[in-house]
Amino acid sequence: MPPVLIGKEPPKSWKRINEERKALKKQRKQDKLLKELEKNSQSVLEEAKANVEGTDNIKADPSTISIAVPGSILENAQSAELRSYVAGQIARAACIFRVHEVIVFDDVGVATARETKRNYDSDDEKNANDGDSRPPTVRSSCLQLARILQYLECPQYLRKFFFPLHKDLKYSGLLNPLDTPHHLRQQNVFLYREGIISDKKAKDGHSYVNVGLLNDVLVNKAIEPGVRVTVKLDNVKDNNKKLRGKIVSPEEPRRETGIYWGYSVRIAHSLAEIFTKGPYAGGYDLTIGTSDRGTNVHEVPNRLYKFNHLLIVFGGLKGLEEALANDEKLNVDDPGLLFDHYVNVLPRQGSRTIRTEEALLIALAALQEKFEPSVPEVEKKLDEYQLPRSDNTGIRPDVIKSNKKSKKRKFDEHVNSHEVNQEEHRKNIMESKATLMNSRDESQHAPPEASRQFNNASSTINDDFEVVPTNEIKSTVPSKDLGDLSRFD
Repeated sequence: MPPVLIGKEPPKSWKRINEERKALKKQRKQDKLLKELEKNSQSVLEEAKANVEGTDNIKADPSTISIAVPGSILENAQSAELRSYVAGQIARAACIFRVHEVIVFDDVGVATARETKRNYDSDDEKNANDGDSRPPTVRSSCLQLARILQYLECPQYLRKFFFPLHKDLKYSGLLNPLDTPHHLRQQNVFLYREGIISDKKAKDGHSYVNVGLLNDVLVNKAIEPGVRVTVKLDNVKDNNKKLRGKIVSPEEPRRETGIYWGYSVRIAHSLAEIFTKGPYAGGYDLTIGTSDRGTNVHEVPNRLYKFNHLLIVFGGLKGLEEALANDEKLNVDDPGLLFDHYVNVLPRQGSRTIRTEEALLIALAALQEKFEPSVPEVEKKLDEYQLPRSDNTGIRPDVIKSNKKSKKRKFDEHVNSHEVNQEEHRKNIMESKATLMNSRDESQHAPPEASRQFNNASSTINDDFEVVPTNEIKSTVPSKDLGDLSRFD
């Protein structure tokens, strides 16, 4: 029997030691998970409280203006350049008058296979009930107009991600830029920015967003890469390399600051889909149709109605009457019955027809004072931010000042060097005049012996060469060689 040590524990085996270590590691992992769960629950509660407080403080969305233009207006253009230019005019007019939505509708009818470029999934309940599995087609002119409108609205630093090379965008570089407030440059400072979710790895529940700055912004949501989002930056004025922000609704910049934040583009396959496929739950509460057969716009009183979502529909080359005739879903004969107001925006016109891109500017200007928005936009001074102005060319002001200073410095240096050169030139002229006068004086007071030396033909000058009379040269050359000049060939 081995001896038993009193007061001392028996030595542990390696097996028991490993089991205790494993149990300790397991306990530590469980404690760590519990702490993380507590933190997550606290963060969820804080976010819920913030959302509740935010919903109480959220302002109502400002009233919106939507316009509907037919895609067939591009078919009337004579070349691809003119088609792109017409689309650019529509985009410029929409931005100038702060249009929120641009609808491109097909006013000709169902497109054939040759007239379409792409099929869209059918979401029509009627087709689904009838068992029609054929997807509706979109006319190529409608698709091209929508693509150019989306391209021009997208900020420049995001276009390479969303718009690959396409023949519809071949002449988009010749179009006038929109210069909207959300087309921010790298040196512009603003609270909101448009961006795209990048594929850069981030911690759980977060993503990195490329917003056109030197560094990506870390946001509070995990979203798949390639999605366009609106980001609200934190501490936008601090020059921090690590930028943080949160993803917000595209309506928030317009709602909170009152600035224009671009437009959205929607394609309608017919005139009826303009009204039935709208993005608003209650639809458009005020609709206006434009035609030369409508009532005079000057007869409409100012501030006649208030609107929350205004829709203005424009016709194509043959007007809204042709679009109504080509729509099989509408059973009315008069297009004026589809709208709350059917107006003629330019009575006594000088031309037989007004092009749609021209009528767009005329109508938006004429109807601006006729109807009043229910929720006006916020008027807020944004002097603290460096938003693009009308005189902003993209160059920083400090760079412009430094360029002006350098040009002025170079000009002053050039003037000073020119004056110095003139002074040196004057000194040289005076010195040359003085040396010339001295030489003349010396020649006048020269001794007679020097003049005799020049009269003597055999005398030498400075021992460098000898002056020989011409009669002596002739005597040295034989007479028979005077006429023979072949030796000089």
